[in-house]
Amino acid sequence: MLLLNNSQKLLTLNKSLARSIPESLKVRVHHGNPFNMEVLVDSWPEYQMEMTDDMDPYVNTYCVFSKVPQKLQKVLENSEVINWRQIFHIQGCQESLGEEITAVTFSKSVRINHLKAVLCINEDILRLNAGSWCEVEHGDDEFESDDPNFKISQLDISHAGLINASWRPGRNEKSPHFIQRCLQKLPAYCMLGPGGVPVSWIIMDSSCELRMAYAVERYRSKGKVTQVLEHYAKYLGQKNIPFSLSVLEENEKSNRIVMRFGLFAAACGWHSWICYPQKLVPF
Repeated sequence: MLLLNNSQKLLTLNKSLARSIPESLKVRVHHGNPFNMEVLVDSWPEYQMEMTDDMDPYVNTYCVFSKVPQKLQKVLENSEVINWRQIFHIQGCQESLGEEITAVTFSKSVRINHLKAVLCINEDILRLNAGSWCEVEHGDDEFESDDPNFKISQLDISHAGLINASWRPGRNEKSPHFIQRCLQKLPAYCMLGPGGVPVSWIIMDSSCELRMAYAVERYRSKGKVTQVLEHYAKYLGQKNIPFSLSVLEENEKSNRIVMRFGLFAAACGWHSWICYPQKLVPF
């Protein structure tokens, strides 16, 4: 395995991965690599798969794309690539990876939980090229709402605790750090209600996926998240920042909302395999 730590090589890699979008979305190195993730390839300049690994314990996630999924098992078995002693996620946009991942986890006596969702993208994603590999600037834009008591604005690190308390995969001692990094490195939008307190919000993660969409109970079913998404998508489009969403298939309401913004379901889908070593199995 080779570690790519040269900006020119990463740019070359992104050019190559652009030809495999949307399947390669999760492994592209976006906006200057603000999370300082490691990029591994099995060979260079001709490579068969690429993985990223952030060693922060909470975001111990391997994003995988493979041109030849049949070769993935050998890579996954390599202890220098994956730390099989920890709980971690393997994420990708290729369902065909599942067979190889399952085989390796069985041999490692690791329990696995597969989560599948709809990958929602727009036409801009399909037109991605090297020109979109750019720095993301935090916008200063504030949008007025139809109601003078509400205003669309940007989130900042001071809101991390509020977001963590509402995020189902969070609410633990590790998750606030991940949320803080997202807020520090990437633009995130919210709607401020009376008193200047966020009542709904959406955050972007290191793979340009919009996540953690939420509205406080008092303001649910009032279109507050929809309004945030509308302005967020407008901002990202103006800045030429590609983005995607993942929505559970059974969440019909959310699927209807995102489709209204010119997004459509990618054929490849969104997949996450959560791996638990036997000694750390939580159930």
